[in-house]
Amino acid sequence: MIRTIWTFLVGSVVLGWWGVAVIWEASRGRKPSAWYAMITTRWCRSVIWAAGCPMVVHGREHVREGVPQVIASNHISWFDVFALASVIEVPYHFVAKKELLKVPFFGRALEAAGHITIDRSNRDRAIVSLRAAGEKIRHTPAAVVIFPEGTRSSDGRLMPFKKGAFMLAAESGVTIVPTAITGSFEIMRKGSWRITSRTIHIHFLPPIPAHEVAALGAAGADPLMNAVYTRIAAVVGESTPAAA
Repeated sequence: MIRTIWTFLVGSVVLGWWGVAVIWEASRGRKPSAWYAMITTRWCRSVIWAAGCPMVVHGREHVREGVPQVIASNHISWFDVFALASVIEVPYHFVAKKELLKVPFFGRALEAAGHITIDRSNRDRAIVSLRAAGEKIRHTPAAVVIFPEGTRSSDGRLMPFKKGAFMLAAESGVTIVPTAITGSFEIMRKGSWRITSRTIHIHFLPPIPAHEVAALGAAGADPLMNAVYTRIAAVVGESTPAAA
């Protein structure tokens, strides 16, 4: 319980400090840039530090600077977000559900920092959001981080993927870096606020290059989705179907 209180206290204080800076800079017209990613990274590293969770990164070389790419990761805990933001060393944007914009203060900082939100309650608006995200990917030499399952797993197992993320990747025609996270499920399970210290392993797997993404995407979202699912499943030990 002490670790949980300490982590939330540190996270809230640091968010308050850097969140004000982000909102202030955005109000002055500062465009989304590597500076905003740096601020997100500092906040997330403070949370990881407070929680006492060591991180081990495998395949860091697969995330390349100056190259548009999609990082597609499994999602078993809120700490997946903190872990990825802490170790990605290139400018990045997260794709998040639009409901997070309603969180007081955090939502404003999220939007100001240029992260991408998707309205999942309305299919047409979701498609518009995904296409806007695709434009950002194509014209920004940065990584876009997505969680193809669409939500956190309630039991730690890999869930079926949603097609939207792969429609985005196929339309964008950029490299995809399949990413597998292990160890974070026990830190903070879905539906629980209790935090337990565990080691997080982040596996950046060999990328699917842009020309392969284009070839797979030409046949629809399924082949691309299955290719990414298979690579992640091999690390986390799952073999269930990829499609939802």
